[in-house]
Amino acid sequence: MFRLFKHYVPHAVILLWLVELATLMFAAEAGWRIYAHQIGMATGSPLDRIGPIATFSITIQLGMMATGVYGNEALRSMRFGVARLLAGISLGVIFLSLVRFALPTLTLWRANSIYAIGIAVVAMVLIRLLLVQFVGTEKFRRRILVLGAGRRAARIAALADKPGAGFIVIGYVAMTDAPHEMAGAVQRGDIENLSDHVTSLNAGEVVLALEERRNALPLADLLRIKTTGVHVNDMASFIERETGRVDLATTNPSVLIFSDGFSASQRVGRVSKRLFDIAASLAVLLATLPLVAVAAIAVKLDSRGPVLYRQLRVGLYGEHYDIWKLRSMRTDAEVLGQAVWAAKNDPRVTRIGRILRTLRIDELPQCWCVLKGDMSFVGPRPERPSFVADLEQQMPFYAERHMVKPGLTGWAQINYSYGASVEDARVKLEYDLYYAKNYSPFLDLLILLQTVRVVLWPVGAR
Repeated sequence: MFRLFKHYVPHAVILLWLVELATLMFAAEAGWRIYAHQIGMATGSPLDRIGPIATFSITIQLGMMATGVYGNEALRSMRFGVARLLAGISLGVIFLSLVRFALPTLTLWRANSIYAIGIAVVAMVLIRLLLVQFVGTEKFRRRILVLGAGRRAARIAALADKPGAGFIVIGYVAMTDAPHEMAGAVQRGDIENLSDHVTSLNAGEVVLALEERRNALPLADLLRIKTTGVHVNDMASFIERETGRVDLATTNPSVLIFSDGFSASQRVGRVSKRLFDIAASLAVLLATLPLVAVAAIAVKLDSRGPVLYRQLRVGLYGEHYDIWKLRSMRTDAEVLGQAVWAAKNDPRVTRIGRILRTLRIDELPQCWCVLKGDMSFVGPRPERPSFVADLEQQMPFYAERHMVKPGLTGWAQINYSYGASVEDARVKLEYDLYYAKNYSPFLDLLILLQTVRVVLWPVGAR
């Protein structure tokens, strides 16, 4: 995988992104030339219109990223991928219209754009037909040798068996005489030289998956392997890279302490993030005011009770603050005054409330919390104090998620369905820790774009 601004991106995705960016630029130039030929205008040099060409290409590609065109499912299924591709280009056209309204000199003419979009659709469908056939093949998958043959090695094997896995396991080495779970594992004692064994298998990476590392680390072997140019990785870092989660089962405090992450509190990042939050929250509040007003009337007509719902949540550094939402449940949802996990098809949700939750309209008043500074647009979703107190007792590192400001959307929200249990909270914590550890403006942009996909194709809204 390629590490881009501390976030891991598969090589196949980078390759496809670059190819499609070049295709969009070619389509924009071709569209310009076709229309120029029709009206008898001299085409000139492409450098004379590099601004409109770049705007067209980047804007359309942002729309594609927002609809999940580069996700695993879109890369595995041609039909699914083409459907998302068409949706992404359509969304890109909407983005392009907004850019044209604000910066008309930096966009193509409408006739140019129509030709360019038609060429782009045909070309990228053909590209997907050709490239997607090879993305999942062995040539695009890293060859992994696992040092270990127990439960941890079995976890890596399970990851390798998942559709869209970016690696294959070419062998297991049982480093001790203890009983192992992996059939075909080779005993370390049967290998004369481990680095030669790695080379002979043409392994690109070695993953250390020992059940017990105390006084058992094969330092001499690992050093020799490293000096041959083969990447050596520990279990926790490997799973984080492959899943986009900080694995609680294999992560210990020293892994987090000595990592290069958790830089969200740096001054430049904090100031730029806050400036974006102020500008974006003001824009969203003003733009969605009519929608919120209509939704508020619908809530009032649908059921008795207040339109807005206020609830105490845990924010940055564990401080409490009030969150505001459009009310989507009955007023007697918690008659005993105790916090209750939301459930699938929750009977407490009103008819209008179910629509508001599915479309995430009930969340819009939280932009006021963003403007005030209690929240950010991107960050871990805030939980209620009673849930936090309970979860901090049940799982490690839960308090660390409060080292970044809570958000309207987050890495967990675009990768995992609505959490409604302690186990769901554990998985979401792993995603939240990944975000806190690997924060960058690029990751925030990626989350914001992918939030569009979650809104357009709701999954798990409760």
